[in-house]
Amino acid sequence: MRYIITGAAGFIGSHLTDRLISEGHEVLGIDNLLTGRMENIAHHLSNPRFRLIQHDVTKPIEVDGEVFAVLHFASPASPIDYQKLPIQTLKVGSLGTHNALGLAKAKRARFLLASTSEVYGDPLEHPQREEYWGNVNPIGPRGVYDEAKRFAEAMTMAYHRVHGLDTKIVRIFNTYGERMRLEDGRAIPTFVGQALRGEAISVFGDGNQTRSFCYVSDLVDGLLRLLHSSEHGPINIGNPQERTILELAEMVRAAVGGSSRVDHQPLPQDDPRVRRPDITKARTLLGWEPKVVFEDGLRRTVAWFRAQVRTGVQS
Repeated sequence: MRYIITGAAGFIGSHLTDRLISEGHEVLGIDNLLTGRMENIAHHLSNPRFRLIQHDVTKPIEVDGEVFAVLHFASPASPIDYQKLPIQTLKVGSLGTHNALGLAKAKRARFLLASTSEVYGDPLEHPQREEYWGNVNPIGPRGVYDEAKRFAEAMTMAYHRVHGLDTKIVRIFNTYGERMRLEDGRAIPTFVGQALRGEAISVFGDGNQTRSFCYVSDLVDGLLRLLHSSEHGPINIGNPQERTILELAEMVRAAVGGSSRVDHQPLPQDDPRVRRPDITKARTLLGWEPKVVFEDGLRRTVAWFRAQVRTGVQS
């Protein structure tokens, strides 16, 4: 089958590409490389079952031939990226989603929207169920990403209700693994990079805010189970094992080695105090739950980053 992945050169998009190619499918990747990296998909460029188009999905998308599914993953996703690129983030969540949905409609293809746990904002419900509407500051510094994804969800459901499009919405919780960018501002790559360089590990606030981390191979498995299901409403995909940011810093320091100290920094505005998915729907409707033990995934991730730093691929 033939799949289209927007944001194919990104962290998650490239892992999705790997999985689909390994299963014998064709993948047409679309990416303007604003935050994606050619290195992530370079190993597929000579494969006749893969093609990359450098294109901004906020402009109309035209593709020849049949398409089984459109997977919309194009978007800046880290706080550093979407705060540096606020207008682009809003445009890809609105115009980009509209264009990707229009492509799926024209091709009579399935559509999967990569949404995010950020739609829950700084949640007043814990853990977060799909029925929870969230606690989002629409005009805060994180609002450009939160509201772009909330709008994208609304647009996706409108296409499902009005046009009968077979749509899926996945709310992705914190994910980690190979191909993250060391300088993208998210906790694991930031902590690993600092520890590898022997610098102090920067923890915002007192470090007692919590997150849960899902290894990327588990996430990809959940995404494809959702894509091939009959579900249309949002489904949380993430690891429900919760830990504090301070605990994470200690685990990264142990995995990397060395004696980096922890340096507490001011807490950013609207930084969520807690974040953990309720994955009851994923378990019951998709038969999915994460399998990779966090320590194992972290060890693989650290090894990959160490090799990148050693070869000078990432600073």
